[in-house]
Amino acid sequence: MTTDAAMPIVRLPGEGTTIQGPAGGPLVFKVRGDEAGGSLTAVENVIAPGDGPPLHVHANEDESWFIIDGTVRFRLGDDLADAPAGSFVFVPRGVAHCFANFTDTPARMLVMFTPSGMERFFDAFAATPDGVPVPEAFARAAATAGMTVVGPPLWAEAS
Repeated sequence: MTTDAAMPIVRLPGEGTTIQGPAGGPLVFKVRGDEAGGSLTAVENVIAPGDGPPLHVHANEDESWFIIDGTVRFRLGDDLADAPAGSFVFVPRGVAHCFANFTDTPARMLVMFTPSGMERFFDAFAATPDGVPVPEAFARAAATAGMTVVGPPLWAEAS
């Protein structure tokens, strides 16, 4: 994913490549690793009500979120935290984490991975053939990017 030199990038609202995200809503690439010299992947992600990924661990990337709209509940290791709009959340690689939208409206957030590399996961998830259950598609796509599913989604724990 690394290139010799990154160039400055400005992506305006609505710009970027849009694919189906793994948490019920669209995902827009704001910067891919090959555009940032391998240092960063940033995506705008919409989290549908009642949705969120399973508990998982990244082997190679730190992950950060800036909540733009809505409120998202996070599991970070053994801790739970609600993050309303304007909140920033950081989790270093190797820490089990997940999040869920427990409200009745979509949440929107900017998700950043350092270094880059999670494009492999998002691209693989979006390319999953129709009819494959989301948990299976998530786990398959995760394996392409050094990510391991280690538990259920946060919303399933509350059921």
